[in-house]
Amino acid sequence: MLRTKNVAFDLHQFIADCQDALTEDRPLKSMREVVARAVSEPAAVIRELGEPKRAQVQKLYHSPELTILGLVWAPHMTFMPHNHRMSAIIGIYCGCEDNVFWRRLKNGSGGKVEALGAKTLVERDAEPLGRDIIHSVVNPTSKFTGAIHVYNGDFFGAERSEWDSETLLERPYNVENTLRLFEEASARYCPT
Repeated sequence: MLRTKNVAFDLHQFIADCQDALTEDRPLKSMREVVARAVSEPAAVIRELGEPKRAQVQKLYHSPELTILGLVWAPHMTFMPHNHRMSAIIGIYCGCEDNVFWRRLKNGSGGKVEALGAKTLVERDAEPLGRDIIHSVVNPTSKFTGAIHVYNGDFFGAERSEWDSETLLERPYNVENTLRLFEEASARYCPT
């Protein structure tokens, strides 16, 4: 039973609600409801997590069954195509996130991908991503974008792929590279 009802965002309760959603008959649908409810009150999320002022990956909760991240995209930040190999919900509490969806090219392509479609997520959006989705992310604005990403699994332990932004060739996902990209983006916009 999901407990949070139209109250200010509380991180501990949000985590508990996400854990409860995993036990529901349709966990992705239940998880989306939890995230949608949270981002429906952006000011409350900002009070709890802080105003986005630097690019970062903030680990809010991590277990083998569930990972919750607070992501802040720097202005005009671009992140290469990647997959998660687990379902996810992206909830935007401030700013905007452009997602480009990709598909693998047929055999003989060297693991390349091609763009398939796109979707813009804005404040108060909560969007599910299936376990096999490949996407890239762009913050198209001159402001920071704050998002809560909830993964149905161990985001840091799962083997998955990323694709080079220029060659679009597949390679193993590298979490250290991801953290470095966020630090570099933060340094460009927050030099202090």
